Amino acid sequence: MTGAARGLRGRDLALVLLVCLFWAANFLTSAHALREIPPFLFTALRMAMLAAMLAWFVKPPPRGQWPLLAAVALVNGALHFGTSFLALRMAGNLSSPAIVMQSYVPMAALLAWWWLGERFAWRTGLAIALSFAGVLVLGFDPMVLAAPAALAVMLVSSLLLAIGTVLMRRLRGVDMASQQGWTAIIALLPLLAISAAFEPGGFAQLREATWIGWGGALYAAVFASLLGHGVFYMLVQRHPVAQVTPYLLITPVFAVALGIAFWGDRPGPAMWIGGAMVLGGVLAIALRTQRKARTPVNDASPAA
Repeated sequence: MTGAARGLRGRDLALVLLVCLFWAANFLTSAHALREIPPFLFTALRMAMLAAMLAWFVKPPPRGQWPLLAAVALVNGALHFGTSFLALRMAGNLSSPAIVMQSYVPMAALLAWWWLGERFAWRTGLAIALSFAGVLVLGFDPMVLAAPAALAVMLVSSLLLAIGTVLMRRLRGVDMASQQGWTAIIALLPLLAISAAFEPGGFAQLREATWIGWGGALYAAVFASLLGHGVFYMLVQRHPVAQVTPYLLITPVFAVALGIAFWGDRPGPAMWIGGAMVLGGVLAIALRTQRKARTPVNDASPAA
């Protein structure tokens, strides 16, 4: 029996759970840091730290890949991360941003259908609809209603991540260290420009930031980006991507738990029901993708 058929076990299962914990804790540490540093400047600080760590390891991409790599860096590194931290700061809770961010999965499926011509079956279509319906239900939770604009910003951030995800599928010959390094390097100046234009007094706040603000940026660079994405890349070298991605849904579960335990989140029924709908739809999409990955090439069944 192959490793793909067995699923993740032992050390690899422990590693993917560790990645989920790293990414979930990033919501908590970043939320504390964002009390001291504005979102886009915080993102720039994270990218500067990541660029410093990876600068010696980046390799030039193959000829013709520069425009696509630059687009991925700007969409993911600058716009997605900047708006996601903006939404986290506006929301005042960890639960709703962590859950709503997962809507990038059905968004990416729709974009792949639109841009790349990838087909999906009616079951996947229902899963996409369930996820989006879950966002609507979640929007009636009192925590979300207290800052409805945060939900809209996180949906925009999720759409940017979906666009970046689809663009990354077309990247060729760029390893994980180079992709992360170039993303940080390319995104840094646009992030600083956005912060200078839209976050007046941000650099003064950065000078006054304590170890909480700087530590939050360092955690995001080291644990969320360098180690989190690095370990994830190692896992997808050992297992099919479709085999690993369903486990990543544990990330928002961990984030909600951390929000309740350490941030004072008190999710209501709408948050629990809507969150279950969003994550249930995303899980269904992931499982359909996994089944498609296991389907022999000569199988005439429709795409997931």
